[in-house]
Amino acid sequence: MKYRYANWQEYSKEIADDHYYYARSCIRQNFFPGSEKAFLDILRNDLGMDIVEDPRHTTCTGIGYHSDVVPLDTTMAVVARQFALMTECGYENYVASCITSFGIYSEVLDMWHHFPELEAKARENLFKATGREFRKPKILVHTSDLMFHVREKIAEKGVRRLVNVSTGEPLRVVDHIGCHYAKVFPKKGIGGAEFPYVLAGMVEAWGGQSVDYPERRHCCGFGFRNYLVQANRGYSVANSQKKLESMAPYHPDFIVANCPGCAMFLDRWQFTLNAMTGSRYAIPVLTYEEMAGLVMGIDPWELGMQMHQVPVEPLLDKLGVEYDPSAKYLGRNGKFIGRPADPAVYNPAAL
Repeated sequence: MKYRYANWQEYSKEIADDHYYYARSCIRQNFFPGSEKAFLDILRNDLGMDIVEDPRHTTCTGIGYHSDVVPLDTTMAVVARQFALMTECGYENYVASCITSFGIYSEVLDMWHHFPELEAKARENLFKATGREFRKPKILVHTSDLMFHVREKIAEKGVRRLVNVSTGEPLRVVDHIGCHYAKVFPKKGIGGAEFPYVLAGMVEAWGGQSVDYPERRHCCGFGFRNYLVQANRGYSVANSQKKLESMAPYHPDFIVANCPGCAMFLDRWQFTLNAMTGSRYAIPVLTYEEMAGLVMGIDPWELGMQMHQVPVEPLLDKLGVEYDPSAKYLGRNGKFIGRPADPAVYNPAAL
């Protein structure tokens, strides 16, 4: 593929073709429960890749670390244990599902590179606590990196494209890149903070139109302390409002994000802003796994899209996705799990 930027090599990265140790996110299964399963199903079952999932791994401590609850030495020891588990499984390529985890691992490895005494201390603490030793990853990527890497294979195996079946026009997609992916260490992310392409590359490969907008690189509003401290939540919702106001004039069909917090806040805050300001935001927000899952023909309720605050049915109709409305709120055993009240502040016609 010919990239539009002459200095693109500065914003690309090495991504191994196969054999990864996989670390789930500690929070995204609560927000979008089908996304990580879809990632594993597509890469393992459809593409035949070797990805091991180890039930022994834990949180990276990222939320606690960035909220000044977990001290740095503890975080480094936990990261060292994660790498030790990877080593014990016989892998050297590490793929993290969470943006914050990706940022934590990148930060720790960078600190160990510049301050070897910190690595030595982490190794000592790990051995004292667990008797384990570790090798550092040869390749560290985020799951969106890996899905970007195989986007053409997904396009080949997909059953649909990101196209409006009624008009034949590509769906208009705005992306949001997590800050801990592209801003902590810009050259660790595909496209960095200046030319974010990890999500746009998937959108274009799968037939959609990537739409630029003025606040594309602005924070989603999570910001950890902006939300975790109740008194600061006005900052959180204000940032999300700035993002949504910026993209609304471009009439996107949906938003795609590669961070669990970003996807959750851009989805949930639309309800809040509609209730607070009388606005009528109703832009579906997808994870990149959900986007890939729809391309691959996975049932939207199996993807967990019933967990979205903004209704996804208008988007599914545009894509020509067949779905059973009566199955939306059925659990895995077919038991009805309850239907939430339809928020009056949504206006699907706004799409």
